[in-house]
Amino acid sequence: MRDETINTTRHIVRTAFPHTIPVLTGYLFMGMAFGMLLASKGYGAGWAFVMALTIYAGSGQFVAVGLMAAGFAPLTAALMTLAVNARHVFYGIPLLERFKHYGRAKWYMVFALTDETFALFCSVQPPPGMDEKKFYLAISVMDHIYWVCGCTLGGLLGSALPINTTGIDFVMTALFAVIFLEQWKVKANRTPALIGLGASILCRVVFGPQWFILAAMAVLVLVFSLGIRPLQQRMVEP
Repeated sequence: MRDETINTTRHIVRTAFPHTIPVLTGYLFMGMAFGMLLASKGYGAGWAFVMALTIYAGSGQFVAVGLMAAGFAPLTAALMTLAVNARHVFYGIPLLERFKHYGRAKWYMVFALTDETFALFCSVQPPPGMDEKKFYLAISVMDHIYWVCGCTLGGLLGSALPINTTGIDFVMTALFAVIFLEQWKVKANRTPALIGLGASILCRVVFGPQWFILAAMAVLVLVFSLGIRPLQQRMVEP
């Protein structure tokens, strides 16, 4: 009887919700920034809603705004989207074994795997007796809802109010800078961060601003593929 009580949808959502509050605050503000930026380019709240619902990639959506404003360039759009969101491949691999037991919901779990949701999956455990699959599914759905609400609200505000959006597209750069600094403070092994930073600077100098992201991702894939074992050993050493 106790297991049935804690595995009701309402109880699972109430249990998971406190863990998602940091994501709620971040997604609302970042989503609003995206919606306002999109509105400044002439696209209404409906576009913000659809993009948040179907693309669901903060950095990818911010890149898409510039690509939409620049005109039709499908190859450039595909390459930039791949470069910006390629990191999802790397932190999604450890969850493949977990997701294969989710039935039809596994496809949504893969789609909804953002940086912040992945961080919660790695740091939060459901209470004893609670259905693990429903618990993590609740986290994924709530995070997605936060993003959709933030983007749509930003689109509405951007369409209704004369908001100066100068510099607002820097929000994602600022977010990644904060994530990098937080990881730098916490991680015992800072070698991956230094490799990423060095590869980004080198590729920026060699390939220029248009292609350095794609080049840096290719370099990092090669470096980490060849050096994964030494890096793992250093991470477990005291």
